[in-house]
Amino acid sequence: MTPFPFQIITNNDDDKFMLEALKEAWKTFKNNEVPVGAVLVRENKIIARGHNQVEMLKDATAHAEMLCLTAGSAALDSWRLSKTTLYCTMEPCSMCAGAMLLSRIDTLVYGAPDIRHGANGSWVDLFAQKHPTHEISIRRGILGDESSFLLKEFFKKRRMEKQGEKSE
Repeated sequence: MTPFPFQIITNNDDDKFMLEALKEAWKTFKNNEVPVGAVLVRENKIIARGHNQVEMLKDATAHAEMLCLTAGSAALDSWRLSKTTLYCTMEPCSMCAGAMLLSRIDTLVYGAPDIRHGANGSWVDLFAQKHPTHEISIRRGILGDESSFLLKEFFKKRRMEKQGEKSE
């Protein structure tokens, strides 16, 4: 089994929690899922974790963020996730961004942009309009190089596997 590829030593909370999200993403990398991971934090403690399980569950909604929000709701016994921060290795899609608004997280921190589906300005910007009842603080690019590296390596591996299938 290939070891986790990142060694990051930091006292910065954003880096510390994003590293945990990267560990979640690494789980999916090894299982041929797009490597996206998420952790939900409240009062400086991780209360939920999630990683992409779209292929495994055959469910287009089984994104890391969605699974993490669901686990967070179970942990807090409430759909309202106020006073929480969601750390995600990739910019959320519109479905996940909508779920974040509805669940009322306070802060979103993410690593890599997603030009194909990103809902924080890379494709569309669902957070640009002031929401009538809730606003999310956003920090982007936290461990973005590491998050991008994992995604690039995954898709490089996938392309090589497909080329191998064609040559057989």
